[in-house]
Amino acid sequence: MQFPAHSTSFAKCPRPLLPVLTALCALSASALSTWAAAPAAKPAAASISLERIHSEPPLAGRLPRAPELSPAGGWVTYLRASEQDSEINELWGQTLPDGQPQRLVSVSDLIGAHSVRLTEAEKMALERRRVQGRGITGYQWCGKDDRRLILPLSGDLYLVELTAAGPRSQRLTFDDKEPERDPVCDAAGRQIAYVKGGDLWVQSLDAGPAAPAARRLSQGGSETRSTGLAEFIAAEEFGRQRGFWWSPDGQRILALEVDEAEVPLKTRSQIFADRMAMTTQRYPGAGERNATVRALVLDVTAQAPAQVLSLPPEAEYIPRAGWFADGTPWLQWFTRDQKQLSLVEFSGPQAQARTVLVERDAAWVEVQEDLRELPTQLRSGKPALLWTSEASGRAQFWLVDRVSGERQQLSHQAEPVARLICQREQGLVFSGATERGRGREIFELNWQGQARMLQPGEARRWRDARADLGCRHLLLTESRWGQPPRTEVLALDGQQASLPLKGDAPDPLLAAIAPSVQALDIMAADGKTPLNAFYLSPLKAGAKPGQRHPVIVKAYGGPGAATVGWRWSGDTALLAYLQRQGFGVLMLDTRGMAYRDRAFTRAHAEGFGKAELADLFAAVRQLSQLVPSVDPARIGFTGWSYGGYLAARAMLDADTPFAVAIAGAPPTDWLLYDTAYTERYLGLPEGGRAKPYAEANLISRARLLQKPLMLIHGTADDNVLFENSLRLIDALQNEGKLFETVIYPGRAHGISGKKARLHLDRTQTDFFIRHLKP
Repeated sequence: MQFPAHSTSFAKCPRPLLPVLTALCALSASALSTWAAAPAAKPAAASISLERIHSEPPLAGRLPRAPELSPAGGWVTYLRASEQDSEINELWGQTLPDGQPQRLVSVSDLIGAHSVRLTEAEKMALERRRVQGRGITGYQWCGKDDRRLILPLSGDLYLVELTAAGPRSQRLTFDDKEPERDPVCDAAGRQIAYVKGGDLWVQSLDAGPAAPAARRLSQGGSETRSTGLAEFIAAEEFGRQRGFWWSPDGQRILALEVDEAEVPLKTRSQIFADRMAMTTQRYPGAGERNATVRALVLDVTAQAPAQVLSLPPEAEYIPRAGWFADGTPWLQWFTRDQKQLSLVEFSGPQAQARTVLVERDAAWVEVQEDLRELPTQLRSGKPALLWTSEASGRAQFWLVDRVSGERQQLSHQAEPVARLICQREQGLVFSGATERGRGREIFELNWQGQARMLQPGEARRWRDARADLGCRHLLLTESRWGQPPRTEVLALDGQQASLPLKGDAPDPLLAAIAPSVQALDIMAADGKTPLNAFYLSPLKAGAKPGQRHPVIVKAYGGPGAATVGWRWSGDTALLAYLQRQGFGVLMLDTRGMAYRDRAFTRAHAEGFGKAELADLFAAVRQLSQLVPSVDPARIGFTGWSYGGYLAARAMLDADTPFAVAIAGAPPTDWLLYDTAYTERYLGLPEGGRAKPYAEANLISRARLLQKPLMLIHGTADDNVLFENSLRLIDALQNEGKLFETVIYPGRAHGISGKKARLHLDRTQTDFFIRHLKP
């Protein structure tokens, strides 16, 4: 699961108190003294309404989206919301080092007054990418220079050339029936490949009538077979949104052929307000058949048969693929249980497979994001490979001999590295966790393993960056608690002043309402692991000193994400609104969540609803000791996706300390959720391995509901299928339990749209007011 792209802090789904009690005395003395560097308390709290939160202009201003540096570092481009509608994106850019913002292209420039058309497959692909907004939803630079960009729009592809006279747009494809998807240019920027009708096509970008027509490189595309597209599992669970890669010389393409004929077909009833559409989807539930994936090398220059790259039968998933600089293709493959990740290269005319290295973990191996060749670091006559491993107990960079597989640890950070940003002759630039995962900083690392922070400054901030091909410029984004992110272009040689990306300034109201936050050190249920938590006190007008108040707990609880950090949250204004309704708010990251060491992040191994539920209950029971004004009898919980599972699980428990809960888009039976995610943590549900699934199942616990519960789900959810909520609804009704249900017709996993989001926030706030107020 991954975070959906909307303001609410929820991620993609599909996570004995005696030691805690002995730690309370120490915690109560120390935790209250730890406060965030937030604005000073205001004499009177400024007011905010849900209507203002969801109206125009956005409180945070129109922030740049999807910023990118051009390959040669001459431009910075980004998507910016139109003045008329903040959900409609336009493409903007600035020349470096000091150019002014200019609009490069809008939807009307390309298709006039016509409406944007998207197939169901394209909508699902945008959902996999968590793309926000409408209009221009994506773009990419073409080649290694700064002349061309490619835009997919309404099923066709457009070429945007940046000329001295200004941007010039050209439509590349003209098929109104079949969309061209996932376009990628070769390194020279002279040809483009894309997928149409399930097959891979290549087209020249040379101008003029003599330019050759598009050519089909693969054959056999159908409803169940495609070449060059990422299947559902690859996109949703491994973050691989592509299915083909150009060779460095532009003469071959490494492509993945996907056959989904054996993947179970699920039917989704997309219930809209005025109609119902039945949509089928190839969706492999836990224990079911995955797609069959083959790796092919296709020759672009000749009509030669595809070369099949041989992999062993146990190679269940291909999370990453690419080419080494010498023209050798490589693949990473996982076993089905994801406890082994292998890097394999295919060399010579016969593409002979050779395993470069194998990574193993008794729980599971994380996806490898940072494989790179390091030309200045030779091992056995070839560039060393950069590899990220948790072998030391936390994610660190290692150097790998591509010939022998020998490893050498390069970084020795006190906290996990996050990701490689770029490489330079003298070393690496990367981002890494700080302050127990609550912060993120950018570091420079030399080849001797010595690291230093780039631009040291105040603590309690969140910084990350992207880079151009030469690692000359960084596109640096920085945010803090309660402050919208700001992005600037930074020259690493220090010879140029930084160039900020300009957006609309935030509404001054945002600064007036931004909540102060108290950082709590809450102890996990194991009695020894500190958990990250933020607490926001209520700001109800007329509240009497010492009067006890209700609390809303917001948590996710699942693997792969963290919500407590010194960074901007899209929920900032909503949190301020809840404070003004008289609620305190506790934000909590339980064991199993991200940005901590391996021992912390593996807490979900072999079970859901265990460690994270114990931590959640322990935190709630500690809260009234740490904040004496909290009323322990009036604590509610809200979560979405895995957080929705955790909310429902918390209420289906005889020992729950919660008075009420809201469960949004919850997985209720993990046999309904997809293979790669669920089996990574619970194992295969067969051969005596069904117990973790039975223990995590919510349907069988319906009889335990004793307190108010609200279930929320979108009927078009293709991630956590609507069937999950329907099964729990049926079970609760059969047990005679009273509960509330809110359905969003036609909405997917993330409830999108200003009106729908406003209704969602009104609904949840009303529920808490009805049940938690005196």
